[in-house]
Amino acid sequence: MKKIAVILSGSGVFDGAEIHESVLALLAIEQAGASWHCFAPNISQHHVINHITGEEMPETRNVLVEAARIARGNIDDIVNLRAVDYDALLLPGGFGVAKNLSDFALAGANCQVNSEVKRVCQEFAREEKPAAYLCIAPTLIPTIYGEGARGTIGNDPDTANAFTKMGGEHVICPVDDYVLDQQRKILTTPAYMLAGSISEAASGINKLVKELVKLA
Repeated sequence: MKKIAVILSGSGVFDGAEIHESVLALLAIEQAGASWHCFAPNISQHHVINHITGEEMPETRNVLVEAARIARGNIDDIVNLRAVDYDALLLPGGFGVAKNLSDFALAGANCQVNSEVKRVCQEFAREEKPAAYLCIAPTLIPTIYGEGARGTIGNDPDTANAFTKMGGEHVICPVDDYVLDQQRKILTTPAYMLAGSISEAASGINKLVKELVKLA
C-alpha cells in the first residue's frame, strides 16, 4: 500500500488548515487504495480567529495540537517526517499555510517558509517523489522547487502574480481540474480558492489525489 504524508497547518480555514479540503483529501487517499499519516509543526499559530465573526481572539493555540483535531490524534511532529518513509506528499490549503507554514499572508512574494516545512518539501523534491499542493498551498512551490515550477491557485490575479514574481509559472485552472508539473511531479488544484461548495472542492481534489497515488 502506498503511503502519503499529509502536512496540516492547524484547524480552521482562517487560521489553520482548511478542514473540508483536509478531510476530502484524506478520504480520497483511502479511496485510491493508499494510506495517509498527518504531520504538523509544533509551533504557535500566527493568531487565532473567531470563525463566526472573523475577528482575532486574544489567545494562543498550537498548530500541532489543533491539527490533531482533524487527524483524530493520528499525527506526528513534522520534525519526525522523512521523505524516505513515504511515497508522496500532500498539503491542504487554508490560511494556516500562509500564516503558520509560511508568512505569505504578510510578506507576499517575499515570504519565508517554516524551516522544517521547507526541509520536508525539499526532501520529497530531491527524492523525485510526487507532491500535491491544494488551494493557497501552491504559494510554497517556488521557494521549494525554484525557478520555472508550474502550479495553480485558480485565477486570482494578485496571488498568481505573487507566484510568478517568486519564480513560478502560474497556470489558470478551473475548480474541477488540476495542474501537473510533469518534470517535477507537482500537482496543484484550486479547491476553495474557487470552490463555492464542498462538492466543488471535491471535484478537483479527487482527480488530483487519484493522479498523486498513481504517480507515487
